[in-house]
Amino acid sequence: MENTLPTSDQHFVESLIPQRFPFVMVSSISGYSDSHLVSGFEIREDNIFVHKNVFQASGLIEHQAQSVALHTGYTFYLLGKEAPTGYIGAIKSFEAVRLPEAGDLLETEVKILNEVMGVTLVDAVTKVNGQVIATAQMKTVVK
Repeated sequence: MENTLPTSDQHFVESLIPQRFPFVMVSSISGYSDSHLVSGFEIREDNIFVHKNVFQASGLIEHQAQSVALHTGYTFYLLGKEAPTGYIGAIKSFEAVRLPEAGDLLETEVKILNEVMGVTLVDAVTKVNGQVIATAQMKTVVK
């Protein structure tokens, strides 16, 4: 199923994930298919992961994990079902080339590598202005 739904409707995006303010780290969807999602997130100065104007690595990991949750949530939305709650099961690898700053717009592409019995293995690549700043491979688990 291929579907692109560019949206930056914050209320809609938040309805697709279990996190709530101030812990929401995704704000838009610019691409979607069964095997991938492109999310966006503008880093604000008052974000809980910003320290001295720099978005910390833990925030990048959370943003990437929430991008996976957004894929799951949108899939369930298309099926007319409520999205399940999930969590990070394992982080196989994570590399931050550089940490972004408040005001930067993150764009993350998540590629679903494998999905079996509620466990999803993904590759995530996060960019700012087209430049890769972080990559990860992680497993998420749906309750």
